[in-house]
Amino acid sequence: MSMDWKLELVPIPVSDVDRAKAFYAEKVGFNVDLDVNADNDHRISDEMRVVQLTPPGSACSIAFGTGIVDTPPGSIQALHLVVSDINAARAELVERGVEVGEVQDLGGVLYASFSDPDGNGWALQQLPY
Repeated sequence: MSMDWKLELVPIPVSDVDRAKAFYAEKVGFNVDLDVNADNDHRISDEMRVVQLTPPGSACSIAFGTGIVDTPPGSIQALHLVVSDINAARAELVERGVEVGEVQDLGGVLYASFSDPDGNGWALQQLPY
């Protein structure tokens, strides 16, 4: 029997937690799973806040906040969101106010890129299947 290895959470370094939460939830359309320390009901400490969001249909979430990672904001690049229709996905993001690059065909694999307000880079990817 082999062990399952599941990537389920990717920490994203951001400079402004509320701005990042609004971008990912309202503009990109990720589901807000958790916002610890957003109010006094779930306070861990004054130094820590955790926001976790999940792309629709994904088994992997992202998290950001304060007291989570010490990498510089904007230092994460090339996170891939795999979609079945890149043109529809791109149009949805543009309609919500996200600046998304044009679709590029790289040998049958289609890509379009965008960044969050801190410069963390994302790629929409459509595989040729």
